[in-house]
Parts: sequence; structure tokens; C-alpha cells
Amino acid sequence: MIHLLFLFVLYFLPALIAGGRNLHERTAITLLNLFLGWTFIGWIIALIWAIAAPAPYLVYVHPPYPPRYR
Repeated sequence: MIHLLFLFVLYFLPALIAGGRNLHERTAITLLNLFLGWTFIGWIIALIWAIAAPAPYLVYVHPPYPPRYR
């Protein structure tokens, strides 16, 4: 039973990486992994895509001075 769980996690490793990195393409990576992961080429492509895609980041810009209240 533990072996099946390990194989399941290993099979969906690209999807887990994409979800953990909060990528915008995580749905596409998961679908590629789900439908073409069994070909091994599809699994490698999904893994490379999940690792190589730049992670989104949030930029917050503070105003240069406090806002004026009237």
C-alpha cells in the first residue's frame, strides 16, 4: 500500500511542484501530467515546465510620502 502511495506521489510530482510554486500554468501542467505522464516523455516535459517556469511575484510599491488629507 505504501508503494502505491509513493508511485502516485512520484507520478504527480510535476503537478505538486507547480502547485507548490503557485504557478499560473499549474492547471496546464497538471493536465499534461495526467494525460501524457504515462509516456515518460510527457512526464519529463511536465517536470521541466514546472521547475523552469518563473514563479510569480507580487510587487508592492509604497508611496514616496504620506498621503495628504483635506
